[in-house]
Formats: sequence, structure tokens, C-alpha cells
Amino acid sequence: MREIPHSLTRGVHALAVASLCAVAAPVHAEAQPAWKPTRPVTIVVPYAPGGGTDTTARATARLLGELWGQPVVVENVPGADGLIGGRRVIEARADGHTLLLQTPAIVLTKHAPSFKGPDPLARLLPVTNIAQSPGVIVANASIPASTLPELVAYCKTAAKPCAMGTGENVAKLFGRQLQAEVLPNLIVVNYKGTSAIITDMIANNVNFAVTGITSALPHQKAGTLKVVASQGSKRHSAAPDVRTVGETGMPQYEYTTWFGLFAPAETPPAVAQGIYAAVKEVMRHPELQKAIAAAGAAPLVNTPEEFAAQVRKEDERFTSLAKRFPLD
Repeated sequence: MREIPHSLTRGVHALAVASLCAVAAPVHAEAQPAWKPTRPVTIVVPYAPGGGTDTTARATARLLGELWGQPVVVENVPGADGLIGGRRVIEARADGHTLLLQTPAIVLTKHAPSFKGPDPLARLLPVTNIAQSPGVIVANASIPASTLPELVAYCKTAAKPCAMGTGENVAKLFGRQLQAEVLPNLIVVNYKGTSAIITDMIANNVNFAVTGITSALPHQKAGTLKVVASQGSKRHSAAPDVRTVGETGMPQYEYTTWFGLFAPAETPPAVAQGIYAAVKEVMRHPELQKAIAAAGAAPLVNTPEEFAAQVRKEDERFTSLAKRFPLD
């Protein structure tokens, strides 16, 4: 019997191994499409209509609805420093159809003296950021100040204590910090929304507040309010002449607001990734970028992992501040 050449047996053996591997290996399915909703989606905004959070939500919702082929509805559920709207989402089905658009105020909820129960932040899943914007310090136009140090100096010598209006816990924390560090007589007045603060500032019932730039600029042009400082690390593009708190020697008062989407904590990772991918896609639209800019913000879309890290960092910072300057 003729001996089979070694080279041939080697080739037959390799072919056999390859065939066995092909049979044994699992059949890989085609790449799965990104998650999409199967019914209308609700984005809960836990504040009154008309503010920066609401404006950002509505601009994003409309384009998401077009992309997904499903209605995306914005529902305003104000009250309890955003807690009522937050609970609406926490208690919803964790399937991507109910989302929360929140700001850094959510990390301070557990530090409010009246708050009881589990931390809402621990019961939510960060999905993606949408935009961010530095706060601006706005004062009644009659106050002789154009920077934060000048505002502080005025309040120290004013005939009656200055009052500051706040619409959420981050602004309230800023007020408590000012009280503790430089203005012990400052009165902090809490409101449910920006509109009421603006009205009372114009009437000089409260002397100053932290607001979004777009809420302040029309009234600055009308001569009833003035923007005295930006709380960002850089000057705001909509108010380039307004100096930052850092430029005037008070960098400890820097605060930047982000607008981020959250889902119930048990939401599957694939759903979160699908929502993030959709937001990233619609953010390419000049129309959405323009709407965000009109709200005084800048687009900022990041992955669920990146956004979760951002939220953790903010939580650490505000927890430290809240221990030093309690929100009572």
C-alpha cells in the first residue's frame, strides 16, 4: 500500500479541524439594531414650564420622536425640589419609555432637612448628558454692582439685609455658602420656578438670584435687571463682558448646570445605550444645537458610563459642600 505523503495528511487534518470548528462554533447572529421604543415616550421635567431644563427637554423630545417614529412627550411635574417628578420616573417600568431630565439639584435631594426615604439618585440610572450651562448671578438693576465682590460689598453695607431668590437646591447651597462665608445676614428665599424669581427681582422684593442666562438677558436689555457674574470657568458667550467669579477672586462659587437624562435604575444596559445613541444622533441637527444655545447652554452628549462618572463626581463635591453649609 502506498504511503500517503505527509504534506497531504497535514492538509487533510487541517481541513478536518476547520470543519469541526465550524460545526462546533455558535452561529453568530447579525448585529442587533439599537433599542427603539415601541410606544410613546415621556420625558419628565420636575420643574415648572419655561426654564432651561424645560426648553432643552422639548427641543430634544421633538427630534427624538422623529427619529424613533414614536411620540415623545414632555411632562412638567414640579414640586419638592424635583422630588415629585423624580418619583414619577423611579416608579415607572424600567423599559426606556419614561425618562427624567434633571440637573445637579438631584444630587442634593438627600441633603434637604425635610427629605426622608432612600436617595432618589440611587434609584435612577444615568443615561446621557444633553447640555450644560454655567449659572449667572443676576441682580436688580438699581444695585450698584457689576461683579460678585461688588454685590457682596453692597449687601454688607445695605440699610436692610439682602435677599436672594433660589429655584432649586444648587442655588440654595450657593446662598448658604455665601451666608456662611461672607454675608451672615443674607436672606435666602425659595421659589418653585424661575419666572416668579424674575418677577420679584424686578420689583426688588429679592435683590439677586442665580438663573440661566436666557432668563436674564431680556430684562438686562430692558434695564430692569443686570448680570453681575458668570459662575462658569469661562465667560459666557452670550454675555462676554460679564466677568466670571474666578476672574474676580471668588472661584469657590463656580457652579455649572448640566441637563441629563435618567431612567429607572433597573433599565437594561442595551436600552440605555439605545437612548444614548439616539440622543447623539439627534444632536447633529443644527436645529437642536440652536435651541440649546438659545437656552444659554452648550451641547454635551456622553455615554451612560461617562455620565455616571460625572454624576458621581458632582455627588462627591456637593455632599462635601452640604456638610459644610447645611440646606436647613
